[in-house]
Amino acid sequence: MNRTHFGIAIFCALSLIGADAHAQTWKPSPGHTQTPIWPGTPPDAQQNPKPESVVTTSHLVAGRHYMAVLNVSRPTMTIYPAMEKNTGAAVVVLPGGGFNSLAIDLEGTETCDWLTAKGITCVLLKYRVPNTPYDAHCDCYPDDFATSTPSLEDLQRTMGLVRLHAREWHIDPRKIGVLGFSAGGYLAAEISTGYRQRLYAPIDEADKESARPDFAVLVYPGHLAPKDDRLNPNVPVSRDTPPTFIVQAENATVDPVCQSLVYYTALAKAGVPAELHIYAKGGHAFGLRPTADPVTRWPALAETWFATIGVTALSTGGSPHFSDH
Repeated sequence: MNRTHFGIAIFCALSLIGADAHAQTWKPSPGHTQTPIWPGTPPDAQQNPKPESVVTTSHLVAGRHYMAVLNVSRPTMTIYPAMEKNTGAAVVVLPGGGFNSLAIDLEGTETCDWLTAKGITCVLLKYRVPNTPYDAHCDCYPDDFATSTPSLEDLQRTMGLVRLHAREWHIDPRKIGVLGFSAGGYLAAEISTGYRQRLYAPIDEADKESARPDFAVLVYPGHLAPKDDRLNPNVPVSRDTPPTFIVQAENATVDPVCQSLVYYTALAKAGVPAELHIYAKGGHAFGLRPTADPVTRWPALAETWFATIGVTALSTGGSPHFSDH
């Protein structure tokens, strides 16, 4: 991906121009509580130039604006318990935003509404942004980049916390996955391939738990093939990478389809069970909002896939066939 395309990939942040920012932290709907994932200062903490703020974007998706969170320095998770029949499964949801912001409703709470209605506990992660490889103090965006360390630390920590509290939260610790959009999709790929070693010094019992997702869903992921359509070395796919579901629109100009193709090819070569769904139209950042484009029906395909790999089968006390920690 050349520098021009890399710059386009931060459109979510650029589309905030002209929107009203509120100098306050994002708050979930009543009945849900944000919980800090770190007991103190997060590792590799970076000072943000401004306080956390909530923004209504100028960008429309399915005729509606969406909310974005900026300058997150204190990452949190919010638990949305499963509705209806609890399958025992849980999904850590990772909103996108180019590692500069988080599309907190479009790719966060709206995803949780869908998952919980299907009997899946949703854990919405508000990870740190701006984030490596981006420098919040300049307009420089490298053509290639290192691991997005702060956000991956946040996700590794969250996976451990969810497994530690699985019984308390009515979750099967062998049925915990990740679902990410755009930059969050890249983060889902990072944890799928970089779960073995924590990037930070262990703090408590949560950091002794496995950070490996049992399954992963990547929705219009980016940064997987940053240069010459070759797999990003920071996502070294192996046979131990969890089963993966990928969806993308072919006409996307932000995070183009080669990102998904390259990653899927690596999964196939490694023998990892995977599904790739490419739609002709849909663009980027469509989330789950209904539109006239067929891509809007991707959640139904994901639901079928969940059942195929045993995620949504009601727990009988046995271990799902795809999970081995």
